Order: sequence, then C-alpha cells, then structure tokens
Amino acid sequence: MKTKKILLAHGAGGRLSHELVNRLFLPYFDNDLLRQLDDSAVFSSGKAGRLAFTTDSYVVKPLFFPGGDIGRLAVCGTVNDLAMAGAKPLYLSAAFIIEAGFPEETLEMVLQSMQEAAREARVKIVTGDTKVVEKGAAEGLFITTAGVGVVPEGVEIQSRKAQPGDRIILSGFIGEHEVAVLIARGEFSLKGEVKSDCAPLNGLVEAMLETAPAIHSLRDPTRGGLATVLWEIAGASETGIIIKEDDIPVKSEIRAVCELLGFDPYYLANEGKLVAVCPEGAAEKLISRMRSHPLGKESRIIGQVVKENPGRVLLQTRIRGHRILDPLSGEQFPRIC
Repeated sequence: MKTKKILLAHGAGGRLSHELVNRLFLPYFDNDLLRQLDDSAVFSSGKAGRLAFTTDSYVVKPLFFPGGDIGRLAVCGTVNDLAMAGAKPLYLSAAFIIEAGFPEETLEMVLQSMQEAAREARVKIVTGDTKVVEKGAAEGLFITTAGVGVVPEGVEIQSRKAQPGDRIILSGFIGEHEVAVLIARGEFSLKGEVKSDCAPLNGLVEAMLETAPAIHSLRDPTRGGLATVLWEIAGASETGIIIKEDDIPVKSEIRAVCELLGFDPYYLANEGKLVAVCPEGAAEKLISRMRSHPLGKESRIIGQVVKENPGRVLLQTRIRGHRILDPLSGEQFPRIC
C-alpha cells in the first residue's frame, strides 16, 4: 500500500490544507473549540471574561521583501488573527528556529522589526523560545508566534454566524503581499513598486466594533486569498455568497503580474486586509467608519450572503455571468507567509 506524503500544497491554505486538517488533525485533537476552525479560539476565563487564543508559524522566503519582513509578518499575522475574533490583542509569544551560520546582524534586524510592529499594534512579546538547527535544516529562520487577547462583552464574531441578507465588505486592494514576495524572489525577472500590505488590523477592528458591534464575521484573507476565506465562511454558515467582479479592487500592477504568470488575484495572499460580514442595515455606516481609518480607506461592499447554493461562492463577472470560486486544489506558489 502506497504511503501518503505531505505536499507543499498541503500548506497553501486551499482544499488540500482543509482536507489535511479534517482528515488527520481533527480526529486526534477534536473538541468544541477547535471544531469551529476560526482564526482564534474564544473561551470563557471566569472573572477575566472571554479570551481569544491563536498560534501561527512563518516561513516566508525571502525573509525581507518590499513593505515588510518575516518579523513584522509574524507579529502582524498573530495580532490580526486575534482581531478577527473581535479581541483586543494583549500578549504574544515568539519562538525562533535558527539555522546554524545565520548572521547575527540579520537576526537583530528581524528582532527590531518585531519590536516596532509590536509597538504599532500595542502588544507585548512576553515569552518565547530559541532553537538552533544544523545548516540546511531551516532555510535561515522560521518563527512561530502565539497570542492572547480579551474579547469585549457582547462581541460574537464567528464564520458560522453569517446570515442571508448580510453584506460583505472588503477593506482594500487585494494581492499586494503575495506579489511583493514574488517580485522580491527575483525568479521571474519581474520589476515593480508593489509593496506588501503587512499591517496590524486591531485598530481598524476596534473602530469597526465601536460603529457596528453586531458584525457577524471577520476574516483576514491570507493564504488562499479572498476566494478561500469566503468559501470557508459559506461552508461554516451553510449559506451562499455572491460577490461582484466590478466591486473588487485590484491594482493594475497586480493584474499585470497575474496575467503574465497565470495567477488568479482572488487567491493571492494579503497581510493587511480584512473581510467583514455584517447586517445590511449596518453596512453603509460601517463603510464610512472604515474609510476614516488609514487601513480602511478603500473599503467597499463587494457582495452579499444568500440562501441559495449553500457552501458556494459565486463571482458575478463583468459580462454578468457567474463563476464558481472553489478553494485552490494545489498552490500558486509557496512560502508567502
């Protein structure tokens, strides 16, 4: 009997990633909190109220790219996962796997970047770990972070809470992070001024919740991009989702790279954007508040939740046809977060 092996595509955030989690990890670790499969687990902590807890690992290549680096990415990514639960991020841990021979000067640059990102996000890195592995075992540096935050009373944000009639809001242009990393690799002789959107979103989320505390779902479209997080929301809530191609902002530079290399912008990773699902009556007020924040200036409604076609995401094209947005079966390219 042929032994199944883990592929790079299992880490791309698409269909194979979900299949791996459901087939292997859930049967061993299954519990009510994990079964939600959201960006963070939210649980009661007695007198301390409700807490959100999350963890993630970062293996981006190259370590430095326009608009960010692995250190900034690690802090912002974990802060954002907490924020997508409506939590106020408080404390992070950071664990480093360092390849023997890695330049100390480069490590210090990463640490400084993490320090600056933590200050920007108003969180503290309070614990961690360091391991050094033999040369060739880590491609320089891997970072694992975990974070904890407090969920305000009355905030109930989960993917499964999306309801028919809800509006879907996107906070800005998509695809900038993944294209910035691709250009930084220099593998395709591409040139451009594209910068990663890597940023902590907790300040934007706090402003959003002040305006519309009844937000149903929040997600940051990282691995697998916009199409994948919408597919996850549709599946968790057993609803359908329709988005309009004309309303989804994609910069011309991103479209050009996608056309040249055959990539689909709806599946590109982002590290400073969010998707919000909210009641129709709150959408316009929420959009107005988001546009007043530096990270939400390009916010717009891109679609809605419907009863029809539960578990599916449909893209209404410019010629008024419809295209199904399934999760990626493989990968566009690896190691972008």
